[in-house]
Amino acid sequence: MSASTRADWTRPDVEEVAPGVHRIPLPLPMDGLKAVNVSAIIGEDQHTLIDGGWEVEVAQRALDDALGELGLATQDFDQCLVTHHHRGHFTMAMGLRQRAGLIVGLGEGEAPQLEEIRRDNGLAGSRTLLLAAGATSVLEEMAKFPEERADRSLWSDPDRWLFDDESVAAAGRSLRVKATPGHTSGHVVFFDDNSDLVFSGDHVLPHITPSIGFQAKPVQSPLADYLDSLAAMLAESDRVLLPAHGPAGGSLHRRVEELLAHHEHRLTQTEAAVRAGASTAFEVTRALRWTRHERHLDELDPMNQMLATTETLAHLQLLAAQERVRESAVDGVWRYR
Repeated sequence: MSASTRADWTRPDVEEVAPGVHRIPLPLPMDGLKAVNVSAIIGEDQHTLIDGGWEVEVAQRALDDALGELGLATQDFDQCLVTHHHRGHFTMAMGLRQRAGLIVGLGEGEAPQLEEIRRDNGLAGSRTLLLAAGATSVLEEMAKFPEERADRSLWSDPDRWLFDDESVAAAGRSLRVKATPGHTSGHVVFFDDNSDLVFSGDHVLPHITPSIGFQAKPVQSPLADYLDSLAAMLAESDRVLLPAHGPAGGSLHRRVEELLAHHEHRLTQTEAAVRAGASTAFEVTRALRWTRHERHLDELDPMNQMLATTETLAHLQLLAAQERVRESAVDGVWRYR
């Protein structure tokens, strides 16, 4: 199966991407990513959703309308398997648990992240990283926005923790769970080995690179985790890619190789910025260019400035571990030379 030729993958239509598997793009209330793909796996008697979307009314209506096109309703589904804890994937799964009784499954590595979100809205980790990066101006911009209080019921523990290499029954299929930490510490993908499909969540995306380092509870080396998880994909047989953002189709292996090359190039650029005199993660972030449009950091909104800064910090941490740069802490700010 080749990549979808649909001009706009975010258009609110139901697309059958494989026999019995339907891609349903749901809107996201944010400027960067416009939609998230929810996959509906239709069986004879039972049906499964992969990822749940963001718990907002416009997305709820879009899901109801899409399932209606299939002659179904949310109550006809028995479970929602979620690739990771970010709210654009997890919160509506929990809403569906409340409204329709779906069983929710999530990677067991996400347990500390949910606990942190319930404790402090998941904001403390981002503040810590931005301070360590010397990005006080980004912190000041973020503080201007009203703080969104988390609905604790949407961040409860799932009904089922999913473990690496276990098999999960899903609408008459067997899905193999593969732990892929990096984008988040408990991210998982789902392999349908009998159909040569992989529901890749945000681990492998066809057109963009997933953010690294943005999660409620920071981990020691998220980029190293991510690169290891990408390498693990190459040890698998090639599969048709069913991502959470972007069109379905294309080769898992080919995209993984592109992502590995991208991060190696980014590590080289980051090291060069340090050699040119940038000493903090924020200074390096300002020296680099962002998105496919090669934008300067000042052209990004505060949320994406934060994502860019935490990702740069992740690259610097790996460079330090590889002894390509030296890292030290000065007054709570990590400095590199």
